[in-house]
Amino acid sequence: MYISSMMFKVIIYIILLSIKSTFLLAEVINEIIVEGNNRVSKETILLFSEIKSGDNINQSVLNESLKKLYETNFFEDVEILVQEKDLIIKVSEYPVVQQIIINGIKRNKTVEEIKNQISLKEKNPFKKSFIKNDLNKILNIFKQNGFYFVEVDVKIEENSNDTVNLIYDIDRGERATIKEIKFIGDKKFKNRKLHSVITSEENKFWKFISKDKYLNIDRVNLDKRLLKNFYLNKGYYEVKIEDAYSSIINNTDFILTFNINAGKKYYFNNLDISLPADFDPKKFQRLKKIFNKLKGKKYGLNQIEDILDEIDTIALLENYEFINAEVIETINGDKIDFNFNIIETKKLYVNKINIFGNNITSEEFIRDNLLVDEGDPINELLQTKSMNNLKSKGIFRSVNYKIKNTNDNDKKDIDVTIEEKATGEITAAAGFGSDGSSVTLGIKENNFNGKGITLQTNLSFSEDSVRGMFNYTHPNFAYSDRALSTSFESTVTDKLTDYGYKSTLNRVSLGTNYEQFENIFFSPSIAILDESLSTTSSASSAYKKQEGSYFDALFSYGLLYDKRNSPFQPSDGFYSKWFQEIPLASDQQTLINGYSFTNYSEFADDLIISTGIYSRVVNSLNNDDVRVSKRLFVPSSRLRGFETGKVGPKDGSDFVGGNYVTTFNASSTVPYIFQTMENTDLKLFFDAGNVWGVDYSDTIDDSNKIRSSSGIALEIFTPVGPLSFTYAEAISKASTDVTESFRFQLGTTF
Repeated sequence: MYISSMMFKVIIYIILLSIKSTFLLAEVINEIIVEGNNRVSKETILLFSEIKSGDNINQSVLNESLKKLYETNFFEDVEILVQEKDLIIKVSEYPVVQQIIINGIKRNKTVEEIKNQISLKEKNPFKKSFIKNDLNKILNIFKQNGFYFVEVDVKIEENSNDTVNLIYDIDRGERATIKEIKFIGDKKFKNRKLHSVITSEENKFWKFISKDKYLNIDRVNLDKRLLKNFYLNKGYYEVKIEDAYSSIINNTDFILTFNINAGKKYYFNNLDISLPADFDPKKFQRLKKIFNKLKGKKYGLNQIEDILDEIDTIALLENYEFINAEVIETINGDKIDFNFNIIETKKLYVNKINIFGNNITSEEFIRDNLLVDEGDPINELLQTKSMNNLKSKGIFRSVNYKIKNTNDNDKKDIDVTIEEKATGEITAAAGFGSDGSSVTLGIKENNFNGKGITLQTNLSFSEDSVRGMFNYTHPNFAYSDRALSTSFESTVTDKLTDYGYKSTLNRVSLGTNYEQFENIFFSPSIAILDESLSTTSSASSAYKKQEGSYFDALFSYGLLYDKRNSPFQPSDGFYSKWFQEIPLASDQQTLINGYSFTNYSEFADDLIISTGIYSRVVNSLNNDDVRVSKRLFVPSSRLRGFETGKVGPKDGSDFVGGNYVTTFNASSTVPYIFQTMENTDLKLFFDAGNVWGVDYSDTIDDSNKIRSSSGIALEIFTPVGPLSFTYAEAISKASTDVTESFRFQLGTTF
């Protein structure tokens, strides 16, 4: 490019002038004079300025010092001058907030939450520009709790001593409730299914405890994430929850609408992994097997997360500490190619981990859930997993982290910022059906003492029993990375009218549950039981014979192999569970063994077929008769078409249960019937089972005969709550069995 001679001279002049302005002031400072300060001491100002007498300064140093003084938020105006080798710092201080007054709110915890959330604090500088931001924070606090019509006004009261009082006048208004929840767009699934995915619920007159009926921004955003993950795991890779909006229909009620565009279903195609040249491919051989199993199967987000977890496990075992996994996706028609590109990152270490925002939760609990510690290598996979660990605890509104530079280029600080939320819960539920009615009341605290400890108590009533329970769960007992649960239970079962006996059972237990190997969970526990059994003249001779008090000290354990794609409403995979209860010290040495297995397969959207078996065996190790309260009956959900507890051995007019139970169950959803009925689902089922064995008598006919039934089940989402209606016909039965064609159950929460 051609540049004229005059233009070239101008450019050179500008460059020289810039250099001159930078170094012209390069001189040694004799004295620093501070003017205008009243509350902030000269020493503090000099400390913030990072300039001291004798320093050789230039304009760049002065600009940086000016910036640092403004960043303290102590000063409304700052001016720095150099006069005859003296440095003069002139400041104008902000007024100080003397008092913050909250009017209109009586609850002290809410007042404290407001004061903790806003930026302006008592005894701190008053910066007027913060007012607007603080007003928005207050509005958000109330909107997050359903007060969408809140009005907040602030007054600034100036005092004579250069201080101010901030007075917030708050009118919460009425709490906004959700009158109706709608799902629109290309949603593929019925409303009933989508209602079960989200946490928000419609307001009903009996919902006097539930908080989920109030319109809450955080909960709505959570619902959007839950819906998106649901569709992603159903194969809808390009799903968009395009909007979730609310429209007001009166002064307090809203209609919450989720606009869903599911798109088409996608399938896994080719999956591969790219490794750095110096990595051993044999170490990642297991991933190849996973890739081969997934090819051609329906896309699911959970499978991608499982692959990333496997990469993380390999990295830890093989000491590949400084890596990150990049997922590259290529769409070909309805198939997706995935390449997991393993990238070596710069070798960086954690210098310090700073925790912010934990006003209630202990720092110890937060650090216990981090997979990285100070001095560890920085690994993005582990860092993301750490944040997910904290989020999964359910006691934080948000969890974020930021990696910051330090003076050491090889070390970084990690700032973890959390936002806490209310962790107490009050629950109430009721059910009514052909088997009777029940009511349950409960109180739960999920973060007791700020240590993530769960305290739970509930009281349940049914037509023939009352049960009370208190449970304490420590999430990381003795730094073992395993939860420890202690529970106290008391149950009174009154069957005096039907069978002439009544039992009172008190139980104290101590146990844990943890993942021993991948997808294999071990749940050991020790329990002490005290039971008393009383009878009337109408009781059978078998019950009268067992009248008295009993003591048991038991060890029980469960082994669960869980390969379901979700513990809630699974559509693929299986679970296999073994259970055993062993007497340690007991008046009756009763041993219980059990096994159950269920498999799930989805052949089309919402066409899910499940098959399963269930078995239990109870016997006495010292040849005593098994106590009546420990005898086995077929669970009502596993043998429909028969009355609960009225199948199997019969002593006179009493069904006494047996020593052995086994069932087989098969069911299938039927998605193509009632397609226009958004709140109704239909299932077909076949049940078969038997209960037999009477150890206390050789004369009782134990009815060792296979019982079976088939039928249909309607599941309806009603305004009152979920209604389950079953019609079944017995295919085979014993002459003593009592059949039941219709069964229904209606349940709701408050």
